[in-house]
Amino acid sequence: MESGLNNKVRKAFLLLAVFAGVTLSAASGPDNVIPAPVSYTLGKGTVPSGGLVPKVIPCGKSFSRLAATLPSFARDEAYHLVISPKGATVEALTETGVFYALQTLSQMRQADPEVSCCEIIDYPRFPYRGLHIDVSRHFRTKEFIAKQMRLMSELKMNRLHLHLTDSEGWRLQIDAFPELTTRAAWRPEILWPQWRKGGKKLSEEGAPGAYGGYYTRKDIEWILSVADSCHITVIPEIEMPGHSSEVTTVYPELLCRTEDGTEPEYRNDLCPGNEATYVFLEKVLDEVCSLFPSEFIHIGGDEAGKRAWKLCPLCRHRMEEEGLADVDQLQSYLVRRVEKMLEARGKRLLGWDEILQGGLAPNATVMSWRGTAGGIQAVSEGHDAIMTPEKYCYLDRYQDAPFKEPESFGSYVPVDTVYSFDPCYMIPETLQHHLLGVQGNSWSEYIVTDEHLEYMLYPRAYALAEVGWTPMSRKDPARFRANALRLNEQVSARGYHPFDLAHERGVRKVDFPESFLSKGRPVRYGSPYHKSYAAGGDGALTDAVCGGWNFRGENWQGFLCDIDVTVDLGSVQPVHYAGATFLTQWVADIFLPDKIEILLSEDGDHFSLAGTVSRDIAQPSGGTQYIPFGIVLEGNARFVRLKAYREKGFLFIDEFVVN
Repeated sequence: MESGLNNKVRKAFLLLAVFAGVTLSAASGPDNVIPAPVSYTLGKGTVPSGGLVPKVIPCGKSFSRLAATLPSFARDEAYHLVISPKGATVEALTETGVFYALQTLSQMRQADPEVSCCEIIDYPRFPYRGLHIDVSRHFRTKEFIAKQMRLMSELKMNRLHLHLTDSEGWRLQIDAFPELTTRAAWRPEILWPQWRKGGKKLSEEGAPGAYGGYYTRKDIEWILSVADSCHITVIPEIEMPGHSSEVTTVYPELLCRTEDGTEPEYRNDLCPGNEATYVFLEKVLDEVCSLFPSEFIHIGGDEAGKRAWKLCPLCRHRMEEEGLADVDQLQSYLVRRVEKMLEARGKRLLGWDEILQGGLAPNATVMSWRGTAGGIQAVSEGHDAIMTPEKYCYLDRYQDAPFKEPESFGSYVPVDTVYSFDPCYMIPETLQHHLLGVQGNSWSEYIVTDEHLEYMLYPRAYALAEVGWTPMSRKDPARFRANALRLNEQVSARGYHPFDLAHERGVRKVDFPESFLSKGRPVRYGSPYHKSYAAGGDGALTDAVCGGWNFRGENWQGFLCDIDVTVDLGSVQPVHYAGATFLTQWVADIFLPDKIEILLSEDGDHFSLAGTVSRDIAQPSGGTQYIPFGIVLEGNARFVRLKAYREKGFLFIDEFVVN
């Protein structure tokens, strides 16, 4: 076994040598590696990195005893690396362990002519350390996918989740249903908002202006061969029952029907009452399972509208026949049937946390994206889970001040937030064996080019790699940031396009006056703020804490109605200014007010209008903006009232400043 392992190691190291520009660059010590090793000790002196060729040696008793104490997944990826004046030696139980030792050594040896003498013991915190790439909204070539896997492997990430199907395009050749790639893989518009406004139409392969693409079976086999060399498992996702309008467009027999036989207006969902749906899914999954060696097959399961199901006689009949109480249980019925299809083919079902609705299939694994609650529920019920909450793990969100960034799907997830994530938070130690790991998701609605996607992935993927591999006790934000900056320079030189972390603007800051009249004063609400966007509650508008770049939970108070708030200054005083900043984000249904009014009162009962400001710009149709509405005035008041009138959607307001 040792000789065979050494042959594979020699081949792997030759590849590293050939692609010297494809190895990560870092400083010369183990404390400059991403992800940070579990433990290390520094020896005396340094050795030249140029001639440092590692030798794989049989596992000694000390390392074998340590490995025996580890969970099986950690044991299989563990390694012992020693660098001394005599050279470098590696101990590992598997080829994967040796491969990861080479990645660590490569990071150190490419950074500096000298490498510190040291001894490293290393193994992962979680078995699942993944990245998700959405190739439905915008197709990516197999070469681009391979390029990302090479960098992932150097970061010791071991799962690539490919979102292969969605309403915007089907990306996988299925021999049983050729129209999935001749028609459902193409659309007339490139940009996602234009495609939506144009009625979500599809095109045909070869038609003038058709935009899209798909992977042939040979393409997937090539991707899988690269993945194998990178010690990465590729997990395919076939969306069901929602996010499937590309399927129902080319195969309308899989749609629900109303009583009179007409098609519903809402076309995103497959019909779970129709037996033809299960015939379709079984044939598709048969080909998917035969092509992908992954233990898991991801079935989506998220955001099914279910509206058409309530009107469909086939769905109602299925519910009566199976004793299902509601449409959530109807979705659970579909998921359970699909799970049996997968189990018959030796696979495990993986789905977004909506598959919990109506009851979880017996052996399903949950990928928790709507916060961590779904994952916590799954493990508490004895199921495995993978954490990918949007607050920490959605890499398609803004990573810096939105006004300077490419358009995104909203929200704000900087690299520091990703790095701060602890997937085990709120999970009892006795249940943590059910937590398989963590994944970063990149949805591509607004990410058209390959360069933009890399910009969104890195350096946040570096942070996620350390979240998945490194113990919490070894995490160090300052060390990580220094390493990420250095790594950004190196991968940029190799043709990647990471976000410019060196010039990050950081969190939103507003310089309020040192002392303003409304600071810390009580606020009376004539209209209620939305319970999901309470910020700091009743004191949020006068606490002198500005809202962040993200409207979610960052001191922005949201109203799904006109705003009517009154601040009590405590006594009658001269008032010269009153106003607030409003956030607008079209994609999140947050808009500017049509106008605001400022009213003054000495007694709190009788108010007089002091001034009005009307919106003098069009409602923004993209991006995120922060627009102040304020009035310079002359008056005396104890009570200052702000009224903001909405046209539609939400209003989000920052600090109510009176001076």
